[in-house]
Amino acid sequence: MRSEPRDGPGPARRRRALAHGAFAEWRALAALMLKGWRPLARRWRVPGGEIDLVMRRGRVVLFVEVKARAALDDARVAVTPQKRRRLARAIRAWRSRNRWADAGWSFRVDAVFLGRGRWPVHVEGVMEI
Repeated sequence: MRSEPRDGPGPARRRRALAHGAFAEWRALAALMLKGWRPLARRWRVPGGEIDLVMRRGRVVLFVEVKARAALDDARVAVTPQKRRRLARAIRAWRSRNRWADAGWSFRVDAVFLGRGRWPVHVEGVMEI
């Protein structure tokens, strides 16, 4: 008979999910870098929000939401209205703390969706900021 780990199934499942998410973000980062984007931040957090990736190319700052699911279509629908609000809150905080990017810079919110065995799909302009 197999016993559950000491910390129970919840914490172990959460650790696996975090590791899966970190790997998905790494894959998305690599795909964007191949397109000429350069990273400014990963997993940028504030109370009430998080930006998975902040990238830069030329004078454009890109805020990226990364979603990985077994099926690519499931990843696409995972950007819920609540997630959009949390992302918008984090973007406002990032911009307020990085005033250098205000003058003459453009901003965009994209998403990278990952499905099992698929190359990351980069979708531009998933929401207005």
